[in-house]
Amino acid sequence: MSRFAKERPVVYWEEPEAAVAGCEPALGVRTCAETGVIVVTPSLPEGMDEAARDAALKALLDDFLAQYEQPAIRWYYTPMMLPFSRHIETDCTVYDCMDELANFRFAPSQLLDLERELLAAADLVFTGGYSLYEAKKDRHPNVHPFPSSVDRAHFGQARAMDAAPDDQACIRRPRFGFYGVIDERMDLELIAKLADAHPEWSVVMVGPVVKIDQADLPQRANIHYLGSKKYEELPVYLGGWDVALMPFAINESTKFISPTKTPEYLAGGRPVVSTGITDVIRHYADLEAVFIADGADAFTEACEKAFALAQGSDDWLTEVDAKLANISWDTTYARMAGLVRDALAGSQSTATGPRLITSAGKKKYDYLVVGAGFAGSVLAERLASQHDARVLVIDKRPHVAGNAYDHYDKAGVLIHQYGPHIFHANSDEIVDYLSQFTRWRPYEHRVLAEVRGQLVPIPINRTTLNKLFGLNLQTDEEAAAYLASRAEPVETIRTSEDVVISAVGRELYELFFQGYTRKQWGLDPSELDKQVTSRIPTRTNTDDRYFGDKHQIMPADGYTAMFNAMLDHPNIDVLLSTDYKDVVDEVDAGHLIFTGPIDEYFGFRFGKLPYRSLRFEHQTVQQEWLQPVAVVNYPNPDVPYTRITEYKHLTGQTHPNTSITYEYPSAEGDPYYPIPRPENQELFKKYEALADATPNVTFVGRLATYRYYNMDQIVGQALATFRRIDAKRKASGKPVAKAVWTEAAE
Repeated sequence: MSRFAKERPVVYWEEPEAAVAGCEPALGVRTCAETGVIVVTPSLPEGMDEAARDAALKALLDDFLAQYEQPAIRWYYTPMMLPFSRHIETDCTVYDCMDELANFRFAPSQLLDLERELLAAADLVFTGGYSLYEAKKDRHPNVHPFPSSVDRAHFGQARAMDAAPDDQACIRRPRFGFYGVIDERMDLELIAKLADAHPEWSVVMVGPVVKIDQADLPQRANIHYLGSKKYEELPVYLGGWDVALMPFAINESTKFISPTKTPEYLAGGRPVVSTGITDVIRHYADLEAVFIADGADAFTEACEKAFALAQGSDDWLTEVDAKLANISWDTTYARMAGLVRDALAGSQSTATGPRLITSAGKKKYDYLVVGAGFAGSVLAERLASQHDARVLVIDKRPHVAGNAYDHYDKAGVLIHQYGPHIFHANSDEIVDYLSQFTRWRPYEHRVLAEVRGQLVPIPINRTTLNKLFGLNLQTDEEAAAYLASRAEPVETIRTSEDVVISAVGRELYELFFQGYTRKQWGLDPSELDKQVTSRIPTRTNTDDRYFGDKHQIMPADGYTAMFNAMLDHPNIDVLLSTDYKDVVDEVDAGHLIFTGPIDEYFGFRFGKLPYRSLRFEHQTVQQEWLQPVAVVNYPNPDVPYTRITEYKHLTGQTHPNTSITYEYPSAEGDPYYPIPRPENQELFKKYEALADATPNVTFVGRLATYRYYNMDQIVGQALATFRRIDAKRKASGKPVAKAVWTEAAE
């Protein structure tokens, strides 16, 4: 807030203080000399009921804000402030969710209801850590994680601190210290057992005791409770410790925390011993100076190792400083301020993107579209713009764009949430259609495969053969002859294995295809239809592009921006984070367009259609580039992931860091790839027959037709579906569409 105060007035409204009964509600106002933040503390007489308190606070707030130009930016750290401030005129509302407050002891009963209201009202949601982000990301379309930052210069003073505060100077060393709120998040038994295991050690606990009884605190001669200290004093205490502690209990109140003290302790040059807090493990467990241990024995042993590290050389600080180099409140402020500016620009723009609604209600629609991916969004746009139809689009996820959804990650790098999506097409019509909603940047996709310790082009080309086998093939003819000499004739090509072996032989098949396919599909290529590997060509030239299509381009502002523009129509409403089954009875629509799994629509009447899923592990690397190309494949079956994607190659973004994704195929999870086997097609045919016999429902898209499509193919299918709907409309005598988009290939 001190950084925001440099560009605009910032009013920090505190929790009310209790005043003597009979006093009038009042405000205490002070301006921080160092920062300019205006701190307002209301005081309310004791004994007021909830309604009276809210009314008094509302009146105090309105009187105070009358001096400022409105609308304002509302910034909430807790939903409990909403009842008396929800009426404030605002251009942007931010919910800065620092903890899962509902999990804390004595949480107010109305907290969850107020949080739901705040999430519905918020333009932006920030979370105090990545675990909390994962808990909130499906509840709002614009959530951004902000793990704890650190003022390195302030806490770095602890590394050379000579002075000792009076209440700590008399405590013998070695000292194992903690600062922070001492509440139900503390593992009090762990602290006691640590003190018992090493009576020669001193355990120093700095901070207020909240929501637990002082009598419950473990009392030992070597445990010292020093009470609350000012922020300015913390480096002085930290400088007098040998090891810093985070003895958190593992319970609901610590499930999503991202302790700010982790980088503060490290900046102060102290090894850290923590219990198994997820965000500590996620961000800091790779450091030599961070020890993770659960249980008294393991925690004590970790403290012994940390103390030994502290007594040795300071070499480990180099690794710590590298980790903290890009973690600062200035960076956090810059990212938050940018997101707030984007939200303000959006609220003041006439092109606001899709109109998001929070309830299906009883409004009448011509079409209900299930799924906000390519198939559903293209059809919604065509029907709204060409037929003047009223359309409701719903999606289970908290965002539009389906699997093509992209967003800026916590480092500020634009990533594809569900793995790389590279647009390529031969159809001018499809590209022209999408060009109504996006600018493009040229991009030719190249993929390398890690084979025998080398990175070689895939699909296999002449360069691949020369590098892998130490050859000097100079012409297409020489490469073709070499491949022909390795190929093994297959009488009838039925499977993916047959396709590859007949083209390049068994050695190349095993090096590039067998292991990768087994990981990707959970089946040997000999068990998969030939279409799986038929998609991948083998080249005799040196063309190292993955695709050969006429158009190889990427949306200049990302896929999500393109979808937002596509769905930005006054006839289209969008309802996110909503399952079709939960609202189908509420929606009055003349026709249903279903892009979800066809077997799910029919209640899995004949059993589930098999799909292969994916798990994505997103990481940020503190260097500008990691790979020479966007995607590197790992065919080796001993490597658990299939590929690593580096997104800046795809997006053209300039950034000092880079973000990558490890891709792990999985049998469980969201359905991504229909498994191409004859028995699965037979099962699909049963559902297809049901679909054909179902009136007023159109099934379109990858999941609804149980077939793998590239993005351009899905757009083509959706446009072709619209043409058929339009043809029926004309035949029925209804008004002719304003303009029918023609597209060549279905």
